[in-house]
Amino acid sequence: MPRQPLVRHNDYRSLQPPALGTWEPRLSVSMIVPAYNYHHTLPYVLAALAGQSYPAHLLEVVVVDDQSTPPLTLPEVRPDNTRIVRVESGWGRANACHLGATSSDGDVLHWYDADMLAHREEVEAHMRWHHLIDYAVPGGDKRFVDPAWLLGQEPAVIRDRVAAGEAGEFFPDCVHEEHGWVEGYWKRTADLALAGPRAQRVHIGMTGSVTRALYQASRGFDPELRLGEDMALGHELAQVGGVFVVDRQAMSWHLGRSQVLRRAEQVNRYNDPYLANLVPAMRPKRRKHGRAYERPYLEVVVPAGAVLAGPGAEQPADGVVACVDALLDADFTDLRVVLVGDWDQVHEERTQPVEDPTLELRIVHRSYRGEPRVNLVTRVPEETDAEFRLFLPDTSQAPEPHALQRLLDDLERTHHGRRLVRYPGGAVARLDRIAALARVARVAGPEDDPADLMDQCFGTASYDAAQVGFVPTAQRELPRFVLKPKAAVSPEESRAILLGQMTHPPAETPAGPPVSDQADHRPASRTAPRTRSWRRRD
Repeated sequence: MPRQPLVRHNDYRSLQPPALGTWEPRLSVSMIVPAYNYHHTLPYVLAALAGQSYPAHLLEVVVVDDQSTPPLTLPEVRPDNTRIVRVESGWGRANACHLGATSSDGDVLHWYDADMLAHREEVEAHMRWHHLIDYAVPGGDKRFVDPAWLLGQEPAVIRDRVAAGEAGEFFPDCVHEEHGWVEGYWKRTADLALAGPRAQRVHIGMTGSVTRALYQASRGFDPELRLGEDMALGHELAQVGGVFVVDRQAMSWHLGRSQVLRRAEQVNRYNDPYLANLVPAMRPKRRKHGRAYERPYLEVVVPAGAVLAGPGAEQPADGVVACVDALLDADFTDLRVVLVGDWDQVHEERTQPVEDPTLELRIVHRSYRGEPRVNLVTRVPEETDAEFRLFLPDTSQAPEPHALQRLLDDLERTHHGRRLVRYPGGAVARLDRIAALARVARVAGPEDDPADLMDQCFGTASYDAAQVGFVPTAQRELPRFVLKPKAAVSPEESRAILLGQMTHPPAETPAGPPVSDQADHRPASRTAPRTRSWRRRD
């Protein structure tokens, strides 16, 4: 089987989809229509789907009734292969869409809301991308309209007019409103072709589609989300290698204004804590310093077992602890450390503590078993929920406080997939974008070199350790508290010291440039060592 085409970053313009009406489809598609009390609009939605140009024998429609009152029933005018699945547990659009995915049979899943009216080629426009690559995530175009005109029409008339290609003539006397924020993003990024890893931010599920294989490879919809599920799904699909496509010929009418348009501020306020925790790529929703999130932006894998078990230095645990502490001491705090070792060997049997054969392992285990940002594991997990993963070959080098942020910024500015950091002794640390790894794995053939594919699909660059702020671990300064016994001072003297400190706070070194949708592309300046407000000098 020939390898499918490669797409670099998100620039799907390298693909050549066939013109509408000029090709022979072979993949089946399941239209998943989640519906809660859409009794008035559902007959028209199904009527328009019955007038599609895509072959009827390759099209099924699964209406997921999210416990409507009264229960939804199928109207007379509908596609031939249409059925209702009723939600028995849970509620909400994400839950309904996931149920529809697991209850359907098509090669492709096409999400379509119960207040959308499709133009004749809507489904066909989506499906031509899936016939080119199995990792496309097409999104359609839409206009928001007042549905009053439609509700006065017969569904059979709507079906026939859609089938005749006349859907564009509907709603002649009302405003056709664009989705302004989405349209603006599309225009700034050549319809997402230049958006790179930011393309996932405008995944619009009400007109989106994905191959079943790509959906099943991802975590899919989070059934517990009540809003923001499209952005969360976009992130999950990006993490497994998805390419986000805008097809302007996949046209639909949106029957009424969406809740996001009507109540944008309230919706965003509700969504922000959910998306901040679940979607690391949406960094503008996260604090720059001090917070840990459910899914970290960066995961650092540190191999400790071999060092602790081998002859090494006289006190090998000290090097491991110093390396991990340097990672946790970084200006960049949105990370998790995965510390790999034979932790099962740590026991509670009677032994002379300082002569315990597992002493070095025990010291490291005790150092981090209560640290929430460190996971002690016996082997590297195959999957991660982080946006990036940094693999350290050993603990001989440690990053300066600014190094991680600036290395990540370098990747973000270029949209690349990998950075290699060469240690003085020849070992190499590797920083990978998880989405890039997934894309490479998806398109690789048996004869392909994954490193070459990474360079083709995303881009790779390498640096010497010293160039990017990695130093020998023994030389990495890790300040400690210094508390010497002293006689108590008077409250008045202590007050004067406190207020003097507040009047002249310690200087802070600027952190690296922020990673955001509008990253600063100026070269980072060299900075002086940070002054730490918690370090006491006696």
